Amino acid sequence: MAMAERLLGGRVRAVLFDLDGTLLDTVALILSSFRYATGAVLGEPLPDEELMRNVGVPLARQMREFAPDKADELLRVYREHNASVHDDMIAEYPGTREALEWLAARRVPMGVVTSKGSPMARRGLELFGLDGYFEVLVSADDVPLHKPDPYPLRRAGELIGVPAEECLYLGDSPHDMTAALAAGSLAVAALWGAFSAADVLEPGPAYALTSMAELPELLDGGHARFAVRPRLG
Repeated sequence: MAMAERLLGGRVRAVLFDLDGTLLDTVALILSSFRYATGAVLGEPLPDEELMRNVGVPLARQMREFAPDKADELLRVYREHNASVHDDMIAEYPGTREALEWLAARRVPMGVVTSKGSPMARRGLELFGLDGYFEVLVSADDVPLHKPDPYPLRRAGELIGVPAEECLYLGDSPHDMTAALAAGSLAVAALWGAFSAADVLEPGPAYALTSMAELPELLDGGHARFAVRPRLG
């Protein structure tokens, strides 16, 4: 841990990541699956803006918001379609492997905190050989509370052995940033995922990156370049 203690002036001892829209590009897959499920079950797809509004919270909750009386069927159809096209519709974001290698070389503990279920989360990581970088995976199946609640981040820190207050959390949704701030973690916005920059920055993360490739620079002393200016008024 000696090398890790120097990260961002000693503020960061572990790094936690969101999965969808942060480590893996699953945006097209998620949208396709939402369109298919709502079209098949409700007769026509809901507008894309409504479909993607709550990406980052557990899928079952999203389906209840779409149609409470048909949530179980929506969930079943979504999962069937998603699983059938999953491997052909996702990609590893540029710079991801290099950033993880950089952290691993410095013995920085890493974990994934996602609102996705464990089987598909593991499938995505294993597809690209990324699973070996992470000491923990905290999924929607592992915790009773979910983002934007801070509990999943606190649980991940507990499992790694590093308090959430000494973890950096990188995510692409406002739910990620809200959870990180509530947990006392260093909130860093990923501006390449499913949400607009304005949405991700709204909760007030300390830093924002436009590429995973920038994460080593942030942690190695380049934090001023990535600082988010405080909102005025």
